Amino acid sequence: MSLSATLWQANQDLATACLQHPFVQGIGDGSLPKTKFAYYVGQDAFFLEAFARAYSVAAAKAPDWTGFTVFYELAGGVLQELKLHQGYATQWGVDLQTVKPGAATRRYTDFLLATVWSQDVGVTAAAMLPCMKLYAFLGQQLAINGIPTHAYSDWIRTYSSDEFEPLAQQLAELADRYAILTPLVQSTYRYAMQCELDFFAAAFQGAK
Repeated sequence: MSLSATLWQANQDLATACLQHPFVQGIGDGSLPKTKFAYYVGQDAFFLEAFARAYSVAAAKAPDWTGFTVFYELAGGVLQELKLHQGYATQWGVDLQTVKPGAATRRYTDFLLATVWSQDVGVTAAAMLPCMKLYAFLGQQLAINGIPTHAYSDWIRTYSSDEFEPLAQQLAELADRYAILTPLVQSTYRYAMQCELDFFAAAFQGAK
């Protein structure tokens, strides 16, 4: 089993907790209050800006041209995702210029940026992979019976799409290429997964 698959399997408890969280289930069936999704959109846009920066730093630190190219292309994918969020923001009346990060968002972005600056690209890939892999998993699970028709259909369509899965796979391949299954890599991956769960929980609780 590859390193990325080993890490994913070792953290199935957190992946399942994310899928079963009422925030994600509310996206799945369309019942999530709009104020909670609007709060999430703003927080996720702030997070994605840090994610794009992390990809860019990882590209600069990559030990070979292949790694540089893939990290750079993945950063471009995040910029496309941010455009989607800008559309959401307009739809839900969120001014992304005035968004202030909540505690869970700041904890996640600070961890991510500290990792990319202080660690090698293998550890960085382990820190970033949970987000990509988890969202592909969530999207696919919520779309397992087809894309529903409600306010959050585009979210499910995006993360279950044939375009998103390859991005997650590219990052997994970078982790397999550069990371070694050390306690640091394992704990970094798990902390990022916990941050994902905390992020959903904060979005669910942060806007009534």
